[in-house]
Amino acid sequence: MLFRRKEPARTFDRQKKRPVIRASICTGEQTACFQDLETGRLEEVMLLRTPADRAQFLSEYGIDESELTVLY
Repeated sequence: MLFRRKEPARTFDRQKKRPVIRASICTGEQTACFQDLETGRLEEVMLLRTPADRAQFLSEYGIDESELTVLY
């Protein structure tokens, strides 16, 4: 396919969830998640292996870098 249809940005409920990156202190592995503000539970979205993965996560959900919180 020469031309791909641009997919719309995915959404999440900004009133109930916040974007976070869960990082392992031991291995350095990072996972993009959404944290429920009421219960604190994490919903994993994708594994971040490279800076390109992080940029893709931010652009897919329309998140600004300043909105991210890192949990260890």
